[in-house]
Amino acid sequence: REAGRAPPAYVVGTEVPIPGGATHDLAAELRPTAAADAETTLSLHHDAFARAGVGDAWRRVIALVVQPGVEFGNYTVADYDRSKTAALAAFMAKKGDMVFEAHSTDYQTPRALAELVEDHFAILKVGPWLTYAYRQALFGLEAIAGELGDEVGLRRTIENVMLERPESWRGHYHGDDKALRLARAFSFSDRIRYYWPCPAVQAAVDRLMRSPVLADIPLPLLEQHLPAQYEAVRGGSLGKAPAALAAGAIDAVLALFSKATKTSRG
Repeated sequence: REAGRAPPAYVVGTEVPIPGGATHDLAAELRPTAAADAETTLSLHHDAFARAGVGDAWRRVIALVVQPGVEFGNYTVADYDRSKTAALAAFMAKKGDMVFEAHSTDYQTPRALAELVEDHFAILKVGPWLTYAYRQALFGLEAIAGELGDEVGLRRTIENVMLERPESWRGHYHGDDKALRLARAFSFSDRIRYYWPCPAVQAAVDRLMRSPVLADIPLPLLEQHLPAQYEAVRGGSLGKAPAALAAGAIDAVLALFSKATKTSRG
């Protein structure tokens, strides 16, 4: 008020999954929030606002967090099944001025994302998928550099740093040494994202981005290691500079969410 700004909007609810994805193997089926439970949750929050003397703020509650039955683990993804959320969607359709917020929508298919929005899950939270795409691009660029004679050592540097400082992945990955090594590099949970700011890792990324052999990447190598970016380069929407290719990998994921929200009926 004092700054002359619009008051904040709010998202309420308690069904928030573990940040960064499940730390265990996903069950065969996740149970979406029941419509009756969603209604009870809204009622309890409404009463809590009133008891706190901020009942007027309830008009600015725009979304309720629920479980739509989506999640991801280290190697698996629980896909959205709208047949299991019909009652939930019908409940929100009656609210009119409110939507659902869905967490852990990483790695859902384009069709699933569109169906989520159509079913009133209009706020889609995404996180590790973006850094996962960034990691994919950098690993692909390193593979291309290696083929052209420049051994950058990015993966080796990341592995060493993660072993020296295991606090950001230990507890999320399980198994023998081979399983842990694969998870550190390739897990959907993408615990690598916590290590990009490390000075040694940043130095390795900088070496990769400045590698002279990547100044003009041959198209066959680009198609081999970064096929999606290859298509964008061929189509003229993306440049071949390493930084552009890495950013393009992230943009491609964001584009899926943008398309889902813009083409939905909800």
